[in-house]
Amino acid sequence: MFGAIKKKLIDFGLLEEEEELEEEVEKIFKQKEASQKEPKETLQAPKKGKIVNIHTTTQLKVVVVQPMAFEDSKEIADHLKTKKPIVVNLENIDREVAKRIIDFLSGAVYSLDGNIQKISNGIFLIVPYNMGIMGDFKDELRNKVVFPF
Repeated sequence: MFGAIKKKLIDFGLLEEEEELEEEVEKIFKQKEASQKEPKETLQAPKKGKIVNIHTTTQLKVVVVQPMAFEDSKEIADHLKTKKPIVVNLENIDREVAKRIIDFLSGAVYSLDGNIQKISNGIFLIVPYNMGIMGDFKDELRNKVVFPF
């Protein structure tokens, strides 16, 4: 079959001699071999990323704090800096001191890209940037519904 094609190419004047055909074939094979020896960027293996196990054995611990003075707010902010969620109970503290503590913690939460949410009167949930709070307690607070346990 190849011979018939070669004869037609010679008849049309596209191929003069058999030697030229062999030379062309050799050039093609040499080009192919040279291109295979060159490293190709598209065929390189992708860079390996860091493998992280999502099934960790460490447990998440929530810090529950009941500050007695404004000076305790620094300790609460330190827990937030170590990426621990915190429940702050301000029910048994003077209203003005509680307001100062919440103001301080709100600044800490903002600077660390965390989140703070009021759970009930005097109880706040503070989480670091790597955690989120699902749900909205504002409706429950407005309706004054007691949380069933």
